[in-house]
Amino acid sequence: MPERIEDYALVGDGETAALIGRNGSVDWLCWPRFDSDACFAALLGRPEHGRWLLAPRHAPARITRRYVPDTLVLETEFETPDGRAVVTDFMPPRGGASDLIRIVRGLEGCVPMWTELIIRFECGSVIPWVTQRRGGDDTELRAIAGPNMLTLRTQVQLRGEDHRTVGELDVAAGETLTFVMTHSPSHLDPPPPFDVMASLDDTLAYWRDWSGKCRFEGPWRDAVVRSLITLKSLIYAPTGGIVAAATTSLPEEIGGVRNWDYRFCWLRDATFTLLALMNAGYFDEAEAWRGWLVRALAGAPDQAQIMYGVAGERRLTEWELDWLPGYESSRPVRIGNAAASQLQLDVYGEIADALHHARLGGLQSSKEEWAVQRALTAHLEKIWDEPDEGIWEVRGARQHFTHSKVMAWVALDRAIKAIEAYHVAGPLARWRELRDRIHAEVCRHGFNRRMGSFVQAFGSEQLDASLLMIPLVGFLPPSDARVGGTLDAIGRHLKVDGLVRRYHTSATEDGLPPGEGAFLACSFWYVDNLALAGRHDEAREMFEHLLTLRNDVGLLAEEYDPRARRQLGNFPQAFSHISLIDSAHNLSASECPKPARQRGQST
Repeated sequence: MPERIEDYALVGDGETAALIGRNGSVDWLCWPRFDSDACFAALLGRPEHGRWLLAPRHAPARITRRYVPDTLVLETEFETPDGRAVVTDFMPPRGGASDLIRIVRGLEGCVPMWTELIIRFECGSVIPWVTQRRGGDDTELRAIAGPNMLTLRTQVQLRGEDHRTVGELDVAAGETLTFVMTHSPSHLDPPPPFDVMASLDDTLAYWRDWSGKCRFEGPWRDAVVRSLITLKSLIYAPTGGIVAAATTSLPEEIGGVRNWDYRFCWLRDATFTLLALMNAGYFDEAEAWRGWLVRALAGAPDQAQIMYGVAGERRLTEWELDWLPGYESSRPVRIGNAAASQLQLDVYGEIADALHHARLGGLQSSKEEWAVQRALTAHLEKIWDEPDEGIWEVRGARQHFTHSKVMAWVALDRAIKAIEAYHVAGPLARWRELRDRIHAEVCRHGFNRRMGSFVQAFGSEQLDASLLMIPLVGFLPPSDARVGGTLDAIGRHLKVDGLVRRYHTSATEDGLPPGEGAFLACSFWYVDNLALAGRHDEAREMFEHLLTLRNDVGLLAEEYDPRARRQLGNFPQAFSHISLIDSAHNLSASECPKPARQRGQST
């Protein structure tokens, strides 16, 4: 049985990431990229599907852990009747081969510990060929299957038992033992050993230097910095693409089927991400993300997708791993994501808004960038009035989702602003007329007068938390009675124990069985709406409640079950942390940029 989702912490090297439980087990790691097959997949099954345990031999009396402040270096302290020991886990920023390093250090007494290594390539299905050699006091283990090779170097003696590798170590106060696991191609010799403690110092310095550039100042700075570090850890450094999460198939309801692969880059996150990075002072990452966005979209506009691989790959075929039982029996386990082929009109608005704010933020633009945006806008002219699958990627029939039409309006509005402000070429009069027409259509068909609220889809009587974006993107001002009515309706009908659900899954035909947790990004949007409405005390109270939902090392998944009091969905979730960053800016009393006003302003 894997740990609870919130009992995991993340370490990464800028190209992949590992999840490590409070129990000292690495239960998820895909090598060499975020979207590669996992070599440790116990998170979605059992230990025999791959894990690396390093922990006391007997149940510890107490476990505490933390990230070294302002870094992605994890420390887990185990206290036992025999003493105390700390395990330091980290991945040095990728500079060639990829390494996962574990350092055990005795603090008090002598702690009996053990390690159990179960390597299973191709998501738990392939047992590698393992060889071992000793040289002096060191052990080197190699595990090979097909193109993959893992090399483990340590001072601990290891032995093979039933397709596992195990070893015991008694860690005395002042003693330090190291484990270095390296991934490399199987047809090459493994990289040579290196100074582990120097690598730790370099990794700490790297993260402290990066974190020190954060220019947010406020009462929630620690939470913002941790979220920014988490976001940085989900950036695929070679291209600038940002994965939605490090995992696949963690369920939105325990035992349910809403289990999706999130190890890809969604265009929908574009503006949220860009502003979160630029407002905090991280213009290099923002520019890399904008560059990835434009490259991914390059090509025929009618072939644009809503998500891509980390290098811009388009083929994200979805299939099921029937040999994995799923997280707490939540099946199926999916690789790939069929939503990549859906029509989601809202992404056109997000793309245009991201490029608009990149220009406003001073990121260098190009003729090619405007050419891509103009081509996408021209294509949107032809399809904006079609039904689509919408922001939540329903797997049922297409609908005329109100949010989708609002974001189509955003796409036209930002293209018009580019022509007006930067004098680029485009059909200004025609796009102004279409922008006004879409606005009128949304107000006529997306607003329910009896309910006093905008609704999920044209002619519907269902609510949807995506409607909270209406004032945030400037479609209507916060003072508009229809905006206030929508906020109040969502507060009455979609809030559960202080958190906001996306919509009622039992009432919306989304092609899936009902049931999921509260969507954390939507809860942060609700905070932003409260702030825009001048309800600052309510906004701050709700925001601080959301902060309490983070796990002990400050991480958030996609959703939260307020009844069971546990995190749900893929983890850690970029969208949740980006929304936290944006809300902290919106609520700050300082002069820092306010994303809710940046997106809603008229210039």
